[in-house]
Parts: sequence; C-alpha cells; structure tokens
Amino acid sequence: MHRDDRPSAVHHPAMTERQPWSELFGPIAADLPAVDRTLQGVKDVPFPLLADLIGHVLSKSGKKLRPALTLLAGRPFAYQSNLHRLIPMASAMELLHTATLVHDDMVDDAATRRGQSTLNSFVSRGATVLVGDYLFAKSADLVAETENVRVMTLFARTLMTICDGELHQLFASFNWKQSRDEYYHRINGKTASVFSTSTESGATLAEASPEQIAALRDYGYNLGMAFQIVDDILDYVGSEAELGKPAASDLRNGTVTLPALLLMERMTDRNPIKELFESGRNDQTLADTVALIRETGVIEDSFAVAQEFSRKAIAALDPVPDGEAKTALIGLVDALVVRSF
Repeated sequence: MHRDDRPSAVHHPAMTERQPWSELFGPIAADLPAVDRTLQGVKDVPFPLLADLIGHVLSKSGKKLRPALTLLAGRPFAYQSNLHRLIPMASAMELLHTATLVHDDMVDDAATRRGQSTLNSFVSRGATVLVGDYLFAKSADLVAETENVRVMTLFARTLMTICDGELHQLFASFNWKQSRDEYYHRINGKTASVFSTSTESGATLAEASPEQIAALRDYGYNLGMAFQIVDDILDYVGSEAELGKPAASDLRNGTVTLPALLLMERMTDRNPIKELFESGRNDQTLADTVALIRETGVIEDSFAVAQEFSRKAIAALDPVPDGEAKTALIGLVDALVVRSF
C-alpha cells in the first residue's frame, strides 16, 4: 500500500506537521558524535570475526533516538559537568536496544531488518545468541562507567523487564484470548521500559530533583507506549518498502497487537482473529482479516489510544524547566506519533 492509499487515520486531525529529526536533537546534537564514537569502539575486540559481526549489527543502527532521549533528559540540569557520565549511559541505551533487536530477529526468524540482512540470516543461532549476549554485557559495562549505583540498578531491572515482556510475547503467540492490560504489559517490556530508563537515567545523572526525575521517567514511559502503538498500527497500513519488513507481519507471527484486540472487541458476533489463527493463517484469510482492521474504524481507535499516551507524556513534563531541551522533548512526542517509514 502506498502512503497516499493509507486510511485517513494516519493523518489524524490532532497531529501536526513534524519537525526534522536534526532540529529536534539540536540541543544535544554536538554531543551525539561522542555516542557514535563510543559505539564504534565496541568493535575494538581482539577476535576479528566478532568485530565483523558487531560491525554488521551496528551498521543498521537507526536515528539514535534512545541516546538522544538520555541526553535531552539531562540537558536542562547539570549537563556539562556530568557529560562524562551521560555519554556512556546514552551509548549503553543504544547498545541495549541493538542487542534486543539481535535476539528478536532470531526469535522471529527474520531474514532482514531495515532492508539489510539480519545476523541470524548468515550465522548460526548459537552465534547470534552469543553476539547479542556480548552486546548486553558491553552495555552494562558502559553503565558501570557512570559509577552511579542508582542507574546501574535501573539498567539491570530494565533488562529483566525486557526479558519478561519478550517471554510474555513468545508464550502468547497465536493466543487470541488476550486483554488490553496484557498487551500494555508486553509493550512496556518491549519498548516503553527502554524509553523510560533512557530519560530517567539522563535526569538522574544530571542531578535533577526527585520530582523532575519521576517526571522524565513518566514522560519516557508514555512516549514509549505511544511509539509502540503507532508501530503496531503501521504494521497494518504501511508498505513493505516503508516498514523494512512484510506488512501484517505481527499477525503472520501470531502476535496480537492493539488493532487486533480492538477488532475483537468491536466484532462481537464473530472472532476474526480466532478464525485466522485456527485457519492456519492462509494468505486469503490473512488478507481478509487485515481488510477488516483497515475498514472498521479500528485504526482510528488505535490512534486515539496512542494520542492519549502522547498527551500524558507532554503533561508529565510540567516540572521540567522551560528551554530548548524541553521544547525538543515535546516535539519528539508529535514526531514519533506521526512518523512514517
């Protein structure tokens, strides 16, 4: 489906034109190259094959959203005097995210991500697991450089939350008997926990007050929830070229996301998700189910939920001092909700 052919919900009336990413990262743009240098240094290992595999994984790195959130969260406070701690923390959050993608691709048996081959597409599953484990360990090593016990503990708990969320998703595959609360629990583990740790750690390391740290934690959580819901929506309305993966891949893999949940809530006379899973997911049944999701108002309703999380994210920033960083954090909420691939 081309962008212009998407349902009107993609252009939600409450959404505004997004700013360029470079402008939104402006307050911390001068420090992002230090994050890049730290990440490139991860490849400096004595085993050439491991260096090559890490290099392949890091070459697919995206827009550095999570490191930027860490730095932006610290920017309104004692930023410059703590930059030597913020840079390793920001780098660790990107590395943590990258490690989860390595394992996700293996679990999903995905051959490509963002149009490039995944690690598991050309090395063994065992090697893929170990590379992902190495990246997790290296990210923890970077967090240790902050010498801050609070963020070390936060990082460890976040990793546990991620594993919990992934296990919930794995064991819930092809189970249509799921609730919104279970879905929210999963996407907190999948995405929101990493966002909230990025912002909470940045504020903590920059010596924000307890109220401001809690505010930035809540901002990150709500932004992450909105971000993942939009990602789940785009799985139904985006093209394979835009998404970097086959459209409707969630349903193909037996993952029930918010649009599917809302469809089941709306169609009380039948259960199209149950029918799909019990049919063996043949192409025609899958196409019919996707058409129902696109045509019954479910997409619009899902966007409304994402918008509510977005509003909570912006409201959470009230205790944060006004300035360029706060403006950028507010702008990111809008940019991530209306983003396309």
